[in-house]
This record gives sequence, C-alpha cells and structure tokens, in this order.
Amino acid sequence: MQPHWNDRDISVSVDVFAPIASRSTIQDGVYRQLRYALMTGRFEPGQTLTMASLSESFGTSHMPVREALRRLVAENALELAANGSARIPATSRARLDDLCRARIAVESLATELAVPNVTARDIVELEDTIREHETIGLTDSVYAMLDKNQEFHFHLYGASRSEVLIQLIETLWLRFGPYMRMLTHHIEPLLKTDSAGAYSIHHREIVAALKGRDVAAARAAIVADIEATRDLLRGLIGDEQARTD
Repeated sequence: MQPHWNDRDISVSVDVFAPIASRSTIQDGVYRQLRYALMTGRFEPGQTLTMASLSESFGTSHMPVREALRRLVAENALELAANGSARIPATSRARLDDLCRARIAVESLATELAVPNVTARDIVELEDTIREHETIGLTDSVYAMLDKNQEFHFHLYGASRSEVLIQLIETLWLRFGPYMRMLTHHIEPLLKTDSAGAYSIHHREIVAALKGRDVAAARAAIVADIEATRDLLRGLIGDEQARTD
C-alpha cells in the first residue's frame, strides 16, 4: 500500500520552482520546471499536486498550471486526480522492471551511437561532471547530486545525435521520477561518507570505454548502471511494502 500525500505535503518540493515573470513563457515555463522536478525526484510516490498550491508556488494563475498538468498526464508522468489536480504514480516492482527494460534498450543504443561521436572536449566535460558529482556527494545536497547524474547521462546521450532516442529517454526518465524520489531517501543518509562515491563507478567505466572507442564496453557499463539502480530500488520497494502491509 502506498502512503497518500495530500496538498499539505507539497511544501517539501515547491521550493525548487522559480516564479514565472514573462507572459509569453508562462505555460512553457511551468511545464518545464514541473517536468524537471518530476525527472529529478522532487515528489513522493502517491503525492497529490493541486492547482492552487502550484499556482501559488509559480506566482501564476491556474490556467498555465492546468495546461502543464494536462500535458504531463498525457505523457503518463502524472495521473489525473479529483478537481483538476494530479497525482504522482505509485511505485511497484513490476512497473520498475518494465521501465528499466525500456531504459536499457533505449539508453544502451544511444550510448553505442555516442561512442564514435564523442570529442576530446566531451570526455573532459564528462570527467568534470563525475568529479562534481563525487564532490557534491561529500556535502548534504542530494538534489544537486542527482542533477549532476542527469547532466552526465544526457551529455552522453546527446552525443548519439539522435533526436528521437533523446526524446524517448526523456520520457522514460520522466516516468521514472517516483523511483528517483525513493533514491533520494536512500542516498541522503550516505552523503558526507565514502559510500556516496560508489554511485559514479559505472560513469567512470563509461568514460574509460569512450576513450578507447569501445562500443561493447560502453554498452555494458550503461546497462550495469541501470541494473544497479533497478536492483537497489527493488530492495527499497520491498522494504516499503513490508512496512505498510
């Protein structure tokens, strides 16, 4: 059974939003910020997002929030709830496995395509991102750590030069949001310890494969990265279910 999150709980996440000032960008701005917040695990599984709370956070009317929620429901990132509100999907092992199968299929292909395209500058920037990721892991900013994780992955996938694959990956990460939230709860107690650095091991393997133009090794490393996340989350979901049963 998943816990139900009501409107009062939205305060845990809305501080990531910035007010939207320009009328011409209001709808897209609300949508983009909500989308990014979902992709980086700012909301709890089962949490309800209301137009009133979101409108207050963004400093907008209900209309752009309503449109953003509608678009995200259409993308299966949110579920429609009562009174025009939306809900973060619940987590389950079956859904996790399904999403990870799709992620492995699409992200491994993007990685394979990226190998011959990466430049020396790409390598330097990817290595810089890994170092920043590890440095942040020694602080108390779990969201900054997840931001760097996303930056690494999408820099890599961008080198595939496949707009279609990148769009598919973005959609899968969007739907993976509730699981990213579970990761934040797991990672947070490990910050400022040596354990936090373990989350960049596969990233270093990917960069080593890119340097050697080794397509098979790059593919194996990205698959291992996704599978490690999946296996960790399987355990977390099992622990959560045991507490609520």
